[in-house]
Amino acid sequence: MNNKQFPGQIKEYHGKVRDVYYIDNQLLVMIASDRISAFDVILPRPIPFKGQVLNQIAAYMLEKTQSICPNWLMATPAPNVAIGRECVPFKIEMVVRGNLVGHAYRTYQAGGRTLCGVSLPEGMVENDFFPSPIITPSTKASEGHDEDISKEEIIKQGLATAAQWDQLEKYALALFAKGKEIAAKQGLILVDTKYEFGCIGDSIYLMDEIHTPDSSRYFYADGFEERQSKKEKQKQLSKEFVREWLIENNFMGKEGQVVPNMTDEWINTISKRYIELYEKVIGEKFIPQPLTNEETYQLICAQLEKLS
Repeated sequence: MNNKQFPGQIKEYHGKVRDVYYIDNQLLVMIASDRISAFDVILPRPIPFKGQVLNQIAAYMLEKTQSICPNWLMATPAPNVAIGRECVPFKIEMVVRGNLVGHAYRTYQAGGRTLCGVSLPEGMVENDFFPSPIITPSTKASEGHDEDISKEEIIKQGLATAAQWDQLEKYALALFAKGKEIAAKQGLILVDTKYEFGCIGDSIYLMDEIHTPDSSRYFYADGFEERQSKKEKQKQLSKEFVREWLIENNFMGKEGQVVPNMTDEWINTISKRYIELYEKVIGEKFIPQPLTNEETYQLICAQLEKLS
């Protein structure tokens, strides 16, 4: 943010996608950048309007789910900015899966029948629904790759108490059910997602963003069963197409691998896919709102003054 400090700012953190500013040990300013990451690596070129897409979908979903679980969000003063309560985060991500896809499918295809201590049924094919959604948590790494972890290990390592885990599990499954309901109204299937939680005192809050293309995968419901019966690829809205392109070009974030060249055309395609997901999930036309860093800074400062 042009090396500027916000009123009351005590520290800042620059993640793979978001820049976070800590205000007076009470508030967070979270700026969703246009950076894109895959396999825990930041790709070399930004995606136009990606930050706005992520921030506005997240704000919409947080508002729709606040009756299920308290959340951190207080205001969205700019298209790609959220301001909310600072929580003490659990160092785990609650990954909820409704279908056998992505990492779960790769594990299954390799012969694995348990994931994070959860048994996977025999006889499944890629994209099949699980009998009921499963939670496959991961540790939240500050650097490098997140690691799968079981409920038992989470409690054993003190990452959450047994009582906290029970509450996290209930919240995650209820949020996923609500996400599926919202998606179904738009002709989509919420396939899998991840949630992050933290505490303020003894209360658990939903943090960060939810049900965006960076944290979730959606299938189109129309034609799903037919495609599945023919073992065809499902039509989806998510960041997975970026991962697939990287895999096809021999990049999976491993040592010695080089990110393939991202052409202007490919950057434009990714941007359009993000906007398409916004319009499908929200059901409204996406209106780009480009702002300068200075305009964004002034809007954030004005909002912080209101909240102080």
